[in-house]
Amino acid sequence: MTEQKRSEIESEMKKTGKSAEEVILGKGITSEDVIFRAKSELIKIPLKKVSADEIPLEILEIIPEDPTSNYKIVPLSKNGNVVEMGMVYPESVPAQDALRFLSRQGNFKYEVSLITLSDFNKLLKQHKTLKSETKKALEEIQKGKRGTNEVEEFMKEAAPEPGVIDEDAPIKKMVFAILGHALEGNASDVHIEPGKDKLRIRYRVDNILYSSLFLPLSVHASIVARIKILANLKIDENRVPQDGRFSSKLAGKDIDFRVATYPTLYGEKVAIRILDPSQGLKSYEDLGLRGRNLEIIKNAIQKPYGMILATGPTGSGKTTTLYALLRFLNNDSVNIVTIEDPIEYSIGGLNQSQVNPEIGYTFAEGLREILRQDPNIIMVGEIRDEETANLATHASLTGHIVLSTLHTNSSVGVIPRLVDMGVRSFLIPYTLSVVISQRLVRVLCPYCKAKTVPAEKIKNYILQSVKNMPAWIKKEIKLGENFSVFEPKGCEKCNFKGYAGRVGLYEVLSMTDDLAELILKDTSEGAILKLAKKQGMLTMEEEGLLKVLNGETTVEEITRATEEK
Repeated sequence: MTEQKRSEIESEMKKTGKSAEEVILGKGITSEDVIFRAKSELIKIPLKKVSADEIPLEILEIIPEDPTSNYKIVPLSKNGNVVEMGMVYPESVPAQDALRFLSRQGNFKYEVSLITLSDFNKLLKQHKTLKSETKKALEEIQKGKRGTNEVEEFMKEAAPEPGVIDEDAPIKKMVFAILGHALEGNASDVHIEPGKDKLRIRYRVDNILYSSLFLPLSVHASIVARIKILANLKIDENRVPQDGRFSSKLAGKDIDFRVATYPTLYGEKVAIRILDPSQGLKSYEDLGLRGRNLEIIKNAIQKPYGMILATGPTGSGKTTTLYALLRFLNNDSVNIVTIEDPIEYSIGGLNQSQVNPEIGYTFAEGLREILRQDPNIIMVGEIRDEETANLATHASLTGHIVLSTLHTNSSVGVIPRLVDMGVRSFLIPYTLSVVISQRLVRVLCPYCKAKTVPAEKIKNYILQSVKNMPAWIKKEIKLGENFSVFEPKGCEKCNFKGYAGRVGLYEVLSMTDDLAELILKDTSEGAILKLAKKQGMLTMEEEGLLKVLNGETTVEEITRATEEK
């Protein structure tokens, strides 16, 4: 740094009262990461990257808000009586004095980590709304502003239309903030869970649950009542589970929320699924369907009839895949009718219906009625029993495209499963077109993923796996002796997780003449897998390794996902 630059920085520090870091960042002289790494080495305090949504509210509240803001000190974690404190300016004598005083007052010991200014600001911003609204709600409750009959009070507060979120009252604001934080963090689910002495709020991001907030139990009943009003549920019934949904505009988007309540030992647990059409209705490329797998599926849906089944565990993206196929098939010349449980996304041009077992409207009954609606394409949310399996098979046999899901661990497991459900084996070759088995893995953040030479164990695993892949794909893989893979690092864009979003791993089994002949003789998984691999099918693990070599994900993610089988 030149003497002139140094002089300019010192002058602005005196004039504005800002720190050297703030002035340098404001002038864009260098990046925050470079500044704080250098500072960490200089003062011998480790630099820690932190994510706002991973630090519970109860940890942040170990010290009051004023010293937190004034001295840029924030609690990060607690282990027994030792609190890890994040400091932006650990070299500051007043900040150190304040921390010693706070530790004596709070009767705890502490260890210091260096954190960046932007991380500090994000931590405060992430929790500020919920902290203030929680306090306001508690104050109103304590002052007796609410009547003793909570149900009546919340009915008065309810919006004229169920599902409309407004920000007039403290509890409404709190619910609004909880859902808003979930949307900002790209969460797929919100879990509101009462415990013995506190209320836990958890968010599921990229299929992993994070504890984000801990609130007083005293607001639990109020929050649940508000959510029930939004979802048009019975707010005076807490002994049995209830399901509902509502829609609202948040962050400029029309979002659907699916609500499920469940009675537990300490009160009602609420799970809220966030259904963002911009996230749920994806293209083939976004799903991760490419190459040979995509060509097989495209060929299957261009036929005038045939059954296309998606299989995998709950939460593996089966319905999202079927929606992508429906969007491709959807046009004015065809009649598409669905029966779902529940309807996840509303798609224009489709006739979507939801099952209602309480009145006898099941998948089987709905499918029977669909056939009277002159459909070209039918989607059945799930094949759960023998009756539905046989009806779907016969619908395919009589000239319809049928899309559905089935719970099996692999694509080759679908055929013996259908036989177990009572479908005649000789019908399967004439009705089943394609089976898509899938899992979801996290995608490396494109902004911070780092190229690295794999460890010897991983290197040997990849080389051996490639060696066993079908001949057609081995020709496309160019691996030198010292090939590279990518690993997660973490940056502001991904909240220092190293991953951003998810993509599918697919195992696509196509009905061929050879497979049809085999099914008439042998429907065991082993025999079908042997033939499928001989015909060039990639297993999910192999398809995942292609995504590893392409820099999309990691071997650890592939192993985690495929071990679910």
